[in-house]
Amino acid sequence: MSPRVSSRSSRTSVLRTRAAVLATGLGVSVALGAGVAAAATPAAATTATVVHTQAAAAKKAASWIDPVKNYKLSAGFAQAGARWQTTHSGQDFAVPSGTNVMAAHGGTVVKAGGNGAGDGPAYGNAIVIRHGNGTYSQYAHLSRIDVRIGQIVRTGQHIALSGNTGNSTGPHLHFEIRTTPNYGSAIDPVAFLHSKGVKV
Repeated sequence: MSPRVSSRSSRTSVLRTRAAVLATGLGVSVALGAGVAAAATPAAATTATVVHTQAAAAKKAASWIDPVKNYKLSAGFAQAGARWQTTHSGQDFAVPSGTNVMAAHGGTVVKAGGNGAGDGPAYGNAIVIRHGNGTYSQYAHLSRIDVRIGQIVRTGQHIALSGNTGNSTGPHLHFEIRTTPNYGSAIDPVAFLHSKGVKV
C-alpha cells in the first residue's frame, strides 16, 4: 500500500473517531438535559403546590365566616319591637351560653368590655373589631371576653363565649356590621355576609 493511501486511511479513521466522540458527547448532553428536565419537574410541581397553598391561605384569611356555628337565627336587622329603642341593630344568633364566638373576619380589637364596651348597658359584655376594609363587627351579650383592645385577631379565631348579659331575653350572640366602631352605624349584617359569600 502506498504511503498516500495509508495517510488518507488514517485521516478518515481519526475523523470517524472524532465524529463518534462528538455524537457520544451530544447523546450524553441530551440524556443529561432530559435528566435535568425530569429533575426540574418535581421542583416545578412543588413550587406550584406551594403557590396554590399560599393562595388558598390568603383567600381564607381574606374571607368572612359566621361568628358562631350550629345556630338558629332569631331577631333580625331592623326588626321592630318593644325591646329596642328604635329597631334592632343587628342579627341575633340563638346559641346556648358558652358557645364559641369567633372573629367573623381578621382585624384589630378596638373595644372590649362590659357596658357594651362603651355602647351602653343593653349590649352587656361586648367586643368591636376593626377590619381592613373599613368595616367593623360587633359581638354582644357575651358571657366571657377572651381578647383585649389592640389585639390583632385572624378570621375564625376564638374571641369570646356567648351569653345572656345586658338587655337579653335568652342566650344568644348579637352580631352587627358597622361603618364606625360606635352604636348607630350598623348596616344589615346578613346582607353584608351574603355579599362576602357567607350563607347565613
